[in-house]
Amino acid sequence: MKVLLINGSSRKEGCTFTALTEVAKSLEMNGIDTEIIHLGADAIRDCVGCGACKGNDNGCIFKDDIVNEIIEKAKTADGFIFGSPVYYAHPSGRILSLMDRLFYAGARHFAFKPAAAIVSARRAGTTASIDAITKHFTINQMPVVSSNYWNMVHGNSPDDVKQDLEGLQIMRVLGENMAWLLKCIETGKNTGINPPQTEKKIWTNFIR
Repeated sequence: MKVLLINGSSRKEGCTFTALTEVAKSLEMNGIDTEIIHLGADAIRDCVGCGACKGNDNGCIFKDDIVNEIIEKAKTADGFIFGSPVYYAHPSGRILSLMDRLFYAGARHFAFKPAAAIVSARRAGTTASIDAITKHFTINQMPVVSSNYWNMVHGNSPDDVKQDLEGLQIMRVLGENMAWLLKCIETGKNTGINPPQTEKKIWTNFIR
């Protein structure tokens, strides 16, 4: 089993990376493989709603950034952690652009797989940021993994985050809970319990 951890910060080894690393350690101690994917500082296109990705498995029509690479990795991944710094009480624009396209072009490769959001902040805006990321999971039938508090760390530098002992514990417990849920799902599959058949989506138009 494998979990992909997405670092939505432009800083390769900053506060978000420090938190994700703590989650990864916990997962690996439970026998779960991990891979941290760093989005970097390069631009990531917004979704333009062109619909070219629908009805095929070719990913997003834009091929000049990391989105399709992550969709390919998602096909064989079992769980996901999306991490972001907090900017103006919301996640980074980079990770939101990424997720909008991942979940539009590659939704079926994420459905029914456990996921969690983690955020890093100097002070505030954390719960609003977690909520914005988590909405991608809940519209796509993904079990949301929790910890013993909201999934956040605080600090203005990696050294600050390492002093946030509660925050680090939250990350470790999150990894434990993700590993437990992945093993439960795997056990279910081995006994013939598979994800439910999804009804065809009903779209209600409120404009008459």
